[in-house]
Amino acid sequence: MNEHKKDEKQTKQQVEEKVQTPDNETVTQEKATDVADAEEEKEEPSAEDKLAQALQQVQDLEDKNLRMMAEFDNYRRRTNKEKLDLISTAGEGIFKEMLPLIDDFERAIDAMQQTDDINSLRSGIELIYSKFIKFLDKQNVHPISTEGVDFSTDEHEAITTFAAGEENKGKIIDCTQKGYKLGDKVIRYAKVVVGE
Repeated sequence: MNEHKKDEKQTKQQVEEKVQTPDNETVTQEKATDVADAEEEKEEPSAEDKLAQALQQVQDLEDKNLRMMAEFDNYRRRTNKEKLDLISTAGEGIFKEMLPLIDDFERAIDAMQQTDDINSLRSGIELIYSKFIKFLDKQNVHPISTEGVDFSTDEHEAITTFAAGEENKGKIIDCTQKGYKLGDKVIRYAKVVVGE
């Protein structure tokens, strides 16, 4: 009988082993297992919750991506429209300033038909020429210098060479067509004869 009581006591001890919790409470093994299971459930969301959360994130990202694409498309359309407007009206100011020169040419043509005075025609044409040079200067268009300078492929186009002696080798001898620069950019190369 003593042995039977001993076995019962041991079984009871095994079932009711005491476990220490973070709050320094002692609970039985069964209660500790229940507490641990409850904590796991709280800490880790279920696979369904994870899937729902991931799907929500994907939907949010797709929505954000769609909005960004729409904004970029609107930006691209707006800038293309602005470029087209700029291109179509870019020369407007230049042409407006050229209109008085055309008026002067028309007056000169009329004067040539009505008079035989060559000197007045010459002075009229010189006046138009000087106005046009001032107009080009105002637009930052300048002629490329060719007189007595070394030949440069950056500004000049050699149309032929000419034997001009050792001192003129590689130098420009003659200019057949003036070249022009808009700022620092060559808009027409000077056609020149180069000494060899």
